[in-house]
Amino acid sequence: MIGNERSHRVDTPMFVRSLQIGFIWGVLSVATAWAGPSTIQGIVKGTKGQQVKGADVRIESRDGTKLFKTVKTDGNGHYISNGLSAGIYRVALVVNGAVKASVTNTKTRTDQPTQLNFDLKPVSAAQASASQKKGKHMVWVPASTGSHVGGRWVEVDDTGNAEPGALNVKRANAEQLQRESQSMSQPTRP
Repeated sequence: MIGNERSHRVDTPMFVRSLQIGFIWGVLSVATAWAGPSTIQGIVKGTKGQQVKGADVRIESRDGTKLFKTVKTDGNGHYISNGLSAGIYRVALVVNGAVKASVTNTKTRTDQPTQLNFDLKPVSAAQASASQKKGKHMVWVPASTGSHVGGRWVEVDDTGNAEPGALNVKRANAEQLQRESQSMSQPTRP
């Protein structure tokens, strides 16, 4: 060494650790900013297509056990509920103290507001039935008496009528079904 020079060295493990902590803090800050609060907003229209002023829109837990927020519609029928966590909510529309509509699976996201409009216009019965989805209904048909073939599932329509070609399908109420099952279980006498 020449003279009285001292080498200045940085404690490498401590410096690296500080950089790691700073990086993690930065990533968490950005993630928190991205995962900001969610919003549900929309417009409420009445039976004649007019905007509904002063209606309550309740934001609840999906099962309805916890109320998160209630907001009122403005003069244009618009409402907005900010500051929600991303998730699935039940949103209920209350007009003059009566629940007029409820949506149980409103999903919110942090990257865009969730739009949920309520339109209380009445619809005709034909429109209502046309808009309903047709479901698949299955009923269990037990094996025939004296048959060694097991029972089976048979598809029926909304009125309970079996699909064409289905055998051994009968409509019965609970009493008829109970009587039939009791008569089948009793041994026959010669």
